[in-house]
Formats: sequence, structure tokens, C-alpha cells
Amino acid sequence: MKRKERTVWEELELGLGCGRRFRVLLHLLLNPNKAFTKYSLAKATGLRTPSIDKRLKVLVELGWVKVNEFKPKTYQINLENQIVKHLMLFFQKISVIKAETKNK
Repeated sequence: MKRKERTVWEELELGLGCGRRFRVLLHLLLNPNKAFTKYSLAKATGLRTPSIDKRLKVLVELGWVKVNEFKPKTYQINLENQIVKHLMLFFQKISVIKAETKNK
């Protein structure tokens, strides 16, 4: 299947999406060295497994999340994707700001 060419803004809008997709993405971004099953993502985010399926489908299609073909499949943030690299930097900076604010 050929992927549609998107601007970076279109890709960000699609990838970040609504609150539920953001919860899945955030959990994966905050745990970049771990791979998760759909069940473990559901437990961590408070979403139901069918909802996780729907959100992962978009993130995998964008190349932001990679699938490890184990049984069961696991999902991990794709640190080789350029947009994901920038999102990681953004979230790291936000974490520092939050920590600095908390210490004041």
C-alpha cells in the first residue's frame, strides 16, 4: 500500500489526534526502550483494547510506532522516525520544565 504524501503539519495532526491517541503515544514516548502488548497499553492508559487497536493502527501507518512480530505482538516507539525524534526532544524539555516548576 502506497502512503499518501503529507506535510509535516498534516502528519502531526493525524499522529497526535484526539486525547486517546495522545495517551497511547505519550506512554510509548515516555518509555522508549520498552515494548508493550495491546493489553499492557490498555492497562497503562485506561483505554479499552479495541480503542488501543484503532490508535495503534494510525501510529504504525505513520511509522511512529513499530510492531515486533512476537506472539503476542508488541509495540514500541520508532526512534528512527524524524518526527518522533523531535517529539522525544519536546517531551524531554517539557519534563524538565515541569520538574523545575515543581521544585520552586
